[in-house]
Amino acid sequence: MIESRLTRNRNFFCFLSFVLFLGFFSIGSASAATESSESAAFDPKELIMHHVADAHEFHILGEGDRSVSLPLPIILWTDQGLVTFLSSEFHHDDQGKHVVEKNGVKLLKYHEKIYYADENGALQLDSEGHPLNAKPWDFSITKNVFSLFLSAILLLLIFIPVASSYKRNQGIPRGLSGFMEPLVVYVRDEIARPNIGEKKYLKYMPYLLTAFFFIWINNLIGLIPFFPFSANLTGNIAFTLTLAMFTAVITNFSGTKSYWGHIFKPAVPSWLYIIMIPVELIGVISKPFALMIRLFANITAGHIIILSLISLIFIFKTILIAPVSIGFVLFINTIELLVAALQAFIFTLLSALFIGMAVEEHDEHH
Repeated sequence: MIESRLTRNRNFFCFLSFVLFLGFFSIGSASAATESSESAAFDPKELIMHHVADAHEFHILGEGDRSVSLPLPIILWTDQGLVTFLSSEFHHDDQGKHVVEKNGVKLLKYHEKIYYADENGALQLDSEGHPLNAKPWDFSITKNVFSLFLSAILLLLIFIPVASSYKRNQGIPRGLSGFMEPLVVYVRDEIARPNIGEKKYLKYMPYLLTAFFFIWINNLIGLIPFFPFSANLTGNIAFTLTLAMFTAVITNFSGTKSYWGHIFKPAVPSWLYIIMIPVELIGVISKPFALMIRLFANITAGHIIILSLISLIFIFKTILIAPVSIGFVLFINTIELLVAALQAFIFTLLSALFIGMAVEEHDEHH
């Protein structure tokens, strides 16, 4: 019993140390990002949007010319063909002032978007501050793209050894397999089987397991505020849209005759078809839209709340507010560890539910 109690205390201490590390490192990163001249006013919106948005480099510390960052490759298809170089050639400029010339093409970066420079090597803005310059095709490896590749590699490094272990030990879980088996069984027995049905759930298990662990890993990566992590991939609406479209395609291509009949020939008087058919089609569109917005909004909101709490120190310009900010940041960081798993579960659950509604036979429904 004493050994068990010591083990629990040690585990709790490790967990608390991890949360404290995240909180204090987040504060250190934010304070480094807000260094500026004494006359410049602190802008929390700029700080938050900078950390939430995608970027062509991993910012480590400092600000402006004194900042330290890890550049990522710029890959562009321009009027003169393929152009590649490192983002460090922009010299940390994100306001469209530093021009990079490659293969006879002049380029500049403005708010992490790359544009052609005009004949004067400048960026033209309209009355609302939107760039008027044309843009090349951008295939660069940004923070989010790097994070996507990293999470895919982590999935392979986790599940290939697990599969090999099962094969080698004739289905008996050992080591890492013993840790992963309850998670896989949970997705199977609590998500796929009850929502899709006993006869058809196995067909969709590969997608549901991939979505669950892929989202969970990327949610956790976004909570670690240093390289090679810190990218807000699941808080990027383009990424959540792509995941939602995968679910939509699988759902609609798996739809049975009963599913499509319910949409185009609902069980109502024929004179109501003009109302019900558009409503059902809107439902087909709104399901992936709900998946997209739910994941994007919840993950982004967590990052914004943490950065807003840190910004209070610089808004009030007093160290007295720091203990309050630190306490709430640690609390929110702890909550975010739960949210990381919860949002992966919800996305997978709703995907299984939508697929189950599409593959359900009419007689099974009754």
